[in-house]
Amino acid sequence: MMALRGARLAGLVTAAALTVMAGGPAAAQELQAGKPIRLIVGLSPGGGTDVTARLIAQQMASSTGMTVLVENKAGGNFIPALMEVARAAPDGHTLYFSSTSSLITQTLFPDYPYDLRKFTAVSEVATGPLILVVRNDLGVKSVKDLIALAKQKPGTVRFGLGGGVGSSLGVSTVLLQSLADIKVNMVPYRGAAPALNDLLGGHIDAMVDAMPVMSVQAKEGKVTPLAVTGTKRSPMLPDVPTMQESGFPTFVVTGWYGMFGPPGMPQPIAQKLRDEAAKAIQPKEVVETLAKQGMEPRGTQPAEYAKYMEQEFAFYSKIVKDADIKPPQ
Repeated sequence: MMALRGARLAGLVTAAALTVMAGGPAAAQELQAGKPIRLIVGLSPGGGTDVTARLIAQQMASSTGMTVLVENKAGGNFIPALMEVARAAPDGHTLYFSSTSSLITQTLFPDYPYDLRKFTAVSEVATGPLILVVRNDLGVKSVKDLIALAKQKPGTVRFGLGGGVGSSLGVSTVLLQSLADIKVNMVPYRGAAPALNDLLGGHIDAMVDAMPVMSVQAKEGKVTPLAVTGTKRSPMLPDVPTMQESGFPTFVVTGWYGMFGPPGMPQPIAQKLRDEAAKAIQPKEVVETLAKQGMEPRGTQPAEYAKYMEQEFAFYSKIVKDADIKPPQ
């Protein structure tokens, strides 16, 4: 799957062929034959969001016969990516492939320029817990060990924040710091991939990351997993406890990936894209790939996803307020 990085998923079809694939003339009018579908990712290549986006893009390209491109517009607290989608025509050809981090970021800034809840919800495509890991030579084997080290050496344990403090990875780190009453050195990154590179290189000590990339690193013995942030252990790493089992009963953070269109995108187009996204996660090899990454396929309906966004916004707004998390300076 990593070999897909930067690849252009080819396949142009005629309008007549698209009509047959899409199920008839009315459906074909929803998307323009020969015009690519762009999935805008607000994080750098190689991270969990990017990897999952490319998996979905490949399947959608195969199913529709259309070109489906993944474009990374990292940095700027997701604003450049959201701006790209917000300014696009609501014709279904420019979509925002989002992770939990994008929604969390807007809870940090009272004047954040974009509200993800006002974009057109298409579908939640996959969900799974996050995972807390450390570099192998840190001498830490459990959350308890990590907290003890952080208390012994306040402000010296270096945590990489993939996507910055406003990402789900950053919020999870701040939440751990608050609940454990420790002080760590937070190092922000534009995405999870460069943070992982520095973790493997010994430049940082720990990080919270999404399962798609980090579960593979853990299984290969490249990092030491300490805990997952869901309510149950991951089938991919059954020996790794949850944060709840590690002494933090209120520490539950679930990561998700989903698709949004520009505000005002017609519902028939949103429904068509949702159906294509749901189809993309059905093949056995895709389900197995997601499972190997600690993720479960979803394929929710647009209205269901929009409702879930409201619930998630309220959930993370409370965490940010209770933990007094401040936006990055």
